[in-house]
Amino acid sequence: MRELETERLLLRQWKDADYPAFALMSSDAETMRHFPSVLTEEQSRAIADRCRALIHQRGWGFWAVEVKASNEFAGFIGLHVPSADLPFSPCVEVGWRLARDFWGKGFATEGAQAALDFAFQELSLAEVVSFTALSNKRSEKLMQRLGMVRDENTFDHPGLPEGHALRQHVLYRKKQPDR
Repeated sequence: MRELETERLLLRQWKDADYPAFALMSSDAETMRHFPSVLTEEQSRAIADRCRALIHQRGWGFWAVEVKASNEFAGFIGLHVPSADLPFSPCVEVGWRLARDFWGKGFATEGAQAALDFAFQELSLAEVVSFTALSNKRSEKLMQRLGMVRDENTFDHPGLPEGHALRQHVLYRKKQPDR
């Protein structure tokens, strides 16, 4: 299993000790504002279990984020193969979700850049995508800081019903350097 280290972060396999903090983060309405709903403890555990299993299987995925200075669990950052039937599938996405206490510190940018470097240098991917609800301007600005380029068209996320406020999404892409 691969771990990624940046100046301030360790992107690593999930530990049982991460689960309570992840459940708390996932139950926070502000953290989950651009997702269909907050998550129950059971739903959070299922997501963390799936992240853990995929990292074990592939060697990479949505890694748990640990702040090196404090050893605190901050959320997750990494790479994922979406299971939804997206209009641009198959693909690998770079994604992140951090607890509010860790917002505004540059952690998401730092960790996502490490994940992109891994995607291009270690996995030799030709392209990585990222997408979010049209209303999620913070994540969209992060995608821009990462040098990702927005597709002209938005798309309707197939996992959300017609008329849902979060159904319309933006898509950003980043190509392998020198391609």
